[in-house]
Amino acid sequence: QDAPRIPYAAVKEVVLPFDRFPDVDPRLGPEMRSTGEVMGIDADFPRAFIKSQAAAGTALPLSGAVFLSVRDEDKPAIVPVAGALRQLGFTLYATGNTRAHIMRHGLAVEKVHKIGEGHPDPVDLLRQRRISLVINTPSGDRARSDGFSIRRTALDLSVPCVTNINDTRALVHALALLRESKPAVRSLQEYHAALGAA
Repeated sequence: QDAPRIPYAAVKEVVLPFDRFPDVDPRLGPEMRSTGEVMGIDADFPRAFIKSQAAAGTALPLSGAVFLSVRDEDKPAIVPVAGALRQLGFTLYATGNTRAHIMRHGLAVEKVHKIGEGHPDPVDLLRQRRISLVINTPSGDRARSDGFSIRRTALDLSVPCVTNINDTRALVHALALLRESKPAVRSLQEYHAALGAA
């Protein structure tokens, strides 16, 4: 017998207690232990993703500026993400190589100094509340060190921070949908009934 077709999507999100540990890098690793899990359910993956983030306490921004800093292997994937963010009206900030790569594809990106190489740097912009979203996929010793400062500051200031390129794609799609309408609320019983009808 064929498996039933499920007429909705469910996204589970872990809740990690980074805010309780001030010296811990809020970047996922294999040794992480969550303190709980939440779930978002909706008609499709992007809408379920929006609900999962809200349930985990992450307020997705609808406007403002995004800081981008990605490792070399993620640079091809960040271009369409940057383009989508620009279309949504976000201002883009990036350092060195990430900025140069995005600009080669015809997108406007504001310059930010690397930490220790001048001002403003990403931490300055975060503290000045000029950044509403951070996208940072680090690699290498310096990137880990600088990335820690950026990610930790973002966490302390409740600025959403994405460290995985796949999550970034989901996030951008979710931001576009949030512009159109707020998520609808339905009970589990309604989803169960929809499953029975399918």
